[in-house]
Amino acid sequence: MNIVEPTELHSYVGQDLGASEWFQIDQDRINAFADATLDHQFIHVNPEQAKSTPFGTTIAHGYLTVSLLPYLQSTIDGFLLPKGLKMGMNYGFDKLRFMAPVKVGKRIRARAKLLEATERKPGQWLLKLEYVIDIDGEEKPAMVAEWLVMYFV
Repeated sequence: MNIVEPTELHSYVGQDLGASEWFQIDQDRINAFADATLDHQFIHVNPEQAKSTPFGTTIAHGYLTVSLLPYLQSTIDGFLLPKGLKMGMNYGFDKLRFMAPVKVGKRIRARAKLLEATERKPGQWLLKLEYVIDIDGEEKPAMVAEWLVMYFV
């Protein structure tokens, strides 16, 4: 992690912050996500039935990929955090697109870029970050998102 003075966040706008570690998506994780969200569509949880689809196998839920952003972000060496951080909160998304399915057994990683840093109130910084979720060995990314995070310092 890269700890910076909050007033220095602006100087990182437009910069790539790096990439996360690779993370493998296995069927157990997909099944656990299906159980947690009650989304048991066959394309996610039934390998035999999924063989007959254009993907040829099960795929991760798009929202599983989204839900892994906090973890993936935590493994980015160059990720920015403001000095004196008391708490960070998910503020939402300005953009979220699922570009390609993540097939079971594939590895994904997140690449981050800081798009905006705005002090909304004293001690409250809203960051807009672009995330591209790569799929190991594939040209097309799984997901592109503009994630908003509020930091309290």
